[in-house]
Amino acid sequence: MAEIVNLRQARKRKARADKEARAAENRVLFGRTKAERDKTEAEKTLTERRLDGHKRDEDTP
Repeated sequence: MAEIVNLRQARKRKARADKEARAAENRVLFGRTKAERDKTEAEKTLTERRLDGHKRDEDTP
């Protein structure tokens, strides 16, 4: 025999799970300290400067 499912409760359970998943994503994206953000920004800037330093001039054949 099939199990009886209360659709209202199932819908609420799914909504809670979706909300928790969204919260977990936001914790990853926005849950960093200022020091961590500054460090990654500095690393990004350093990498870009190194890459720009290795570019060849357009005038040189």
